[in-house]
Amino acid sequence: MPENHQPLPLKLPSAPALELRGHQFTSAQPAVMAIINRTRDSFWAGNRHAALDDALAALHLAVEQGADIVDVGGVRAGQEGEQVDAAEEISRVVPFLEAARTAYPDLVLSLDTWRSEVAQAAAGVGLDLINDTWAGHDPDLVHVAAATGAGIVCSHSGGLPPRTDPVGMRYADEQGDDELAVVRDVLRTLSRGAQAAQAAGVPMERILIDPTLDFGKTTRHSLVTLRHTGDVVALGYPVLQAISRKDFIGESLDLAADDRLEDRWLRRLSLRGWAQPFSGPTMCGQPGGPSTWWPPFAETARPFDTLAASSLPSLCSSRRKPYWPR
Repeated sequence: MPENHQPLPLKLPSAPALELRGHQFTSAQPAVMAIINRTRDSFWAGNRHAALDDALAALHLAVEQGADIVDVGGVRAGQEGEQVDAAEEISRVVPFLEAARTAYPDLVLSLDTWRSEVAQAAAGVGLDLINDTWAGHDPDLVHVAAATGAGIVCSHSGGLPPRTDPVGMRYADEQGDDELAVVRDVLRTLSRGAQAAQAAGVPMERILIDPTLDFGKTTRHSLVTLRHTGDVVALGYPVLQAISRKDFIGESLDLAADDRLEDRWLRRLSLRGWAQPFSGPTMCGQPGGPSTWWPPFAETARPFDTLAASSLPSLCSSRRKPYWPR
């Protein structure tokens, strides 16, 4: 390299701040979301907390390890497993949310549901975020968020109804059926969802967009979408990245769910050219937004902080406390 050559600064999009329950999360101070499943059939056995006491123990551990947001779900995402109606889902998530709010008045609480009646039933506990992972399947859900003051996660599922596995998914539009067709569909869907949320009355600072890896996507689709996280950020909303133990990681690297953690898979994806050099606050290794979906904490927050420190040296030192006991 010539002695007078200076590297050019990296120009990357920056997501706006996310504001929930008086907390502000930014690209310099991102949030990490802990997931607690009130199910007997979650795809990863380590996050099955059908008993309320077990779920609350997981909550206390997540808070101890630094959770910024705790998200609870009462229904398995995939089509395998038991059928759960709205009444059963409510019986699983509302007692947990009530106990969580009593124990942690300032904690940001999120509910993973696609049903407006479930979100409405949980609104009285001080729900901060509705995590709609099925892309507005219930059009009333966004209006519940607006009426109750909660934030909303706008997602992309490729048009599939809830609990449908992405078998044989293909993407095509007026530009063709090339590899980027899935990215264009993600961007259109997230943009429409976020605009609909604003039109319903949800403020921009309480709208998260999630490219929703694995949902409505083959492994190849998820990997291509992951590489274009910067385009998602450029839509101008806070971004949620859901990575932990996802099937696309397991299928790419031939890893069982128990092994899809930490630097093992990130390093191998990097070597294969899928995870880019870290240049923002999102764990996936792309420029990203202020929230990352990432359970469990002790095993996964370490590479998060390591990658953040590689480009944002002040990030780790600005943390309120470490993610894992020292």
